[in-house]
Amino acid sequence: MYKTPVSVLVVIYTLDLQVLLLERADHPGYWQSVTGSQHEGETLAQTAIREVVEETGLDINNSQLTNWHIQNQYEIFQEWRWRYAPSVTHNTEHVFGLRLSKPVPVTVATQEHLGFIWLPWREAAEKVFSLSNAQAIRSLDTREKTTGSLQSKKS
Repeated sequence: MYKTPVSVLVVIYTLDLQVLLLERADHPGYWQSVTGSQHEGETLAQTAIREVVEETGLDINNSQLTNWHIQNQYEIFQEWRWRYAPSVTHNTEHVFGLRLSKPVPVTVATQEHLGFIWLPWREAAEKVFSLSNAQAIRSLDTREKTTGSLQSKKS
């Protein structure tokens, strides 16, 4: 069964902008946020929640999962095209953020990842291999300042 060329990218971060990164098992040295393809019949939010649980073991019922309403279209790396139908060359990625109060240990899916690290957002943005992942992480500082100022006005 082929993967759907629609996916989510979930940047998991803390209030002080530490970012969780996972190292790919199929490509050691490639670090990324949580990612995964949408299954038939799932909403994008359901895909994001499923992928977070599968890849980290985190129970996100009490966390803030937010659809950032960012879409990235990119060419699928040649080394991973075999996972998609023969005519598929591009993927559409939808970006979500998951804010936690502090860094927590995670249980990585060993078939997908070798390990995890929490890094300050600037370091995390430099470490990830994906340009869209780096851009999403770099937006955290501005995104959180905006969110924080909106929350202060509501108080």
